[in-house]
Amino acid sequence: MAGKGESIAGYVCTPHGKHSASLVERWSRSDNVADVYFVTATFADESTPYFPNKANNYVLASFRAMEGVLEDIRAAGGDRLAFMFSFSSPLFERAGNKLNYVSLYFTKYTSGHPAICDLANVIARRDRVKKASLAEMQLFSSEQPRFAFPYSKNLVILEVEGSETHQMDQKYCERTRRDVARKGILLNNLVSFSILEKLK
Repeated sequence: MAGKGESIAGYVCTPHGKHSASLVERWSRSDNVADVYFVTATFADESTPYFPNKANNYVLASFRAMEGVLEDIRAAGGDRLAFMFSFSSPLFERAGNKLNYVSLYFTKYTSGHPAICDLANVIARRDRVKKASLAEMQLFSSEQPRFAFPYSKNLVILEVEGSETHQMDQKYCERTRRDVARKGILLNNLVSFSILEKLK
C-alpha cells in the first residue's frame, strides 16, 4: 500500500442500476476519476461462495485517490455487492489505445516474493496487456458475506487492449495465465470485466 501522504489509485466497481446513475454523473465531473465504463462481470465458479448478491452488470471506474471514492460508495448505499480494487504495487505499464477487458486473479504470493518478478517478466511478454498491478480488494454490501475471501490482499489485475470479441479477450487472458503457470506460478481466476461502453 502507499505510504503516508501518497494517493492510492485503483478501480471501484458498483452494480449498474438506479443507484448507479447519480454516481456516474458525479464521477463524470470528478478530476479524481479518470475513466468510467459500463461492464459485464464474469465470476469464476470457485469465487462464487465468497460474493453473495453479486450483479451481472457494473459501473467500473478508475480513480487516482481512493478517499473520495470510498465516501461516494458508502453514501450511495444499495443492496448489491460493490468492490474496490486498490493498487498496492505496479508490475509494468505500457501505452495502449483502447482498454477492452480487465481480468483479476488471486495468488498466494505477496509483494516482495521472488515469484512476483518472474510473474511480471512473463506477463510483460504478452503485448496486449497494457498494465499489470498487484492489488487489494474491499467489499461493500448491506449483507455481510458468509465467508471471508482469504486472498483479498493478493490480487493481480491485468488491463487488456481490445480485440474483436470479449470471448477472444477471455481466451487471451487464459493463455496468459497458462504461460505464467508454466513458470510454476499459479494464478487463480477471480472475476473479469468486459467493457461494453465507455461512459467517461
